[in-house]
Amino acid sequence: MFVDSHCHLDFPELAQDLPQILSNMAENRVGHALVVAVSKPEWGRILDMAAAHKELYASVGVHPDYKDTEEPSVEDLLQAAQNPKVVAIGETGLDYYRGSEPFDWQRERFRVHIRASRQCGLPLIIHTRSAAQDTLRIMAEEGANEPGGVMHCFTESWEVAQGALDLNFYISFSGIVTFRNAVELQEVAKRVPLERMLIETDAPFLAPVPYRGKRNDPSKVRHVAEKIADLRGISVAEVEERTTANFFDLFSKAAAARHS
Repeated sequence: MFVDSHCHLDFPELAQDLPQILSNMAENRVGHALVVAVSKPEWGRILDMAAAHKELYASVGVHPDYKDTEEPSVEDLLQAAQNPKVVAIGETGLDYYRGSEPFDWQRERFRVHIRASRQCGLPLIIHTRSAAQDTLRIMAEEGANEPGGVMHCFTESWEVAQGALDLNFYISFSGIVTFRNAVELQEVAKRVPLERMLIETDAPFLAPVPYRGKRNDPSKVRHVAEKIADLRGISVAEVEERTTANFFDLFSKAAAARHS
């Protein structure tokens, strides 16, 4: 069984086809998927989706790309985290790719998420783009190593991966690792310890080869596993077994919900 550790099934282009997507997941042996929040108004929709489908879990958070949106407080995050299907805080982090300084609002929002994560004990889902050093610095300053978490859709260097691993974080690879020009990322995928690795789609974005440029969905996460297996010279079954175990080790609340 594969697990998609990061997707956005609540986005309209996927939500409208949810029954077919769930069927496709089953056909491709994708047993579970984590539906990740990007803004506060959608939390209720995601929680309802996770509650209605045993194979889905949820997170709560506000993405750093969303500037003019309702800011979550620590209390907001803690309250939402009490839901039995909420297994993580995020996605959160820093994204300096668009816009320019001052990004103080991003950094403060990131700190709020880390503080909530530490208080409720749920792991963090972290997004970083063009901001790796500040991301690692704030993680260290706020004690993000205590709850741990995952660097989702990882596209950074091996040095950044090492920094995150040292802070008790997993590294998650998306369809980008299958792209022909992703040579540096593929080298990172060879070096990250298998016991600290997750796989994801980030659907509806970043469909892996051979679906690049098309709409993505969790059923395609197996192609990420196949590419990693090829890069490392191991079986797909080994990647499948290890990344699924890693998912339930990290998101221990999902493991509890799975067996309830």
